[in-house]
Amino acid sequence: MTLPIGPATAPTPDGPGEDASVRELLQSVVDVARAIFGAGASSVLLLDDGTQELVFQAVSGQGEEFLTGRRFPAGRGIAGWVAMSGESVIVDDLARDSSFDRALAESTAYVPDALMAAPLLHDDRVLGVLEVLDPAPQARSSLSELDLLSLFARQAAAALRIAIDRRPRAPRRGGLAGDQRAAAVRLMTELERLLADADT
Repeated sequence: MTLPIGPATAPTPDGPGEDASVRELLQSVVDVARAIFGAGASSVLLLDDGTQELVFQAVSGQGEEFLTGRRFPAGRGIAGWVAMSGESVIVDDLARDSSFDRALAESTAYVPDALMAAPLLHDDRVLGVLEVLDPAPQARSSLSELDLLSLFARQAAAALRIAIDRRPRAPRRGGLAGDQRAAAVRLMTELERLLADADT
């Protein structure tokens, strides 16, 4: 199954200042995902529609100093497979997985042993991929953990879409419009509930 990749799938930030809230949102997503799954690193890669590339937009853990902004073809590696298929995946032993692109991993200076990845889906469109590298063993041993990552990725994608969609319309000092603010508050409440459930 290949999900549509169109103009709505590349909500990459445009310029300094204007994209600060988007950068902050994405950074909080990878920081929280890394903490939830006890991972060595976590990243959000967004699809660039114009070049058909995945772009590291936020990184937590290993590689955060130099990976942001780095690009690679959207069809490469497990992240590329997740972006093209729209499906989540856990790979417990990357050395034995034929879809793992070791050369690509080596080019990032971090070669994980295991990973979890989920598409950032919004309205049946893939915006990008949320990856969790080297999650704690207990986090990769259960389908419920993959479901948790998928749910978290869906909520993050919805919040990202709101943040991107509001930029041209929202006044610079006025913040979100009424409906957008209510939607953002609902998303944040759902994320808080999700995190609370993960801790129990």
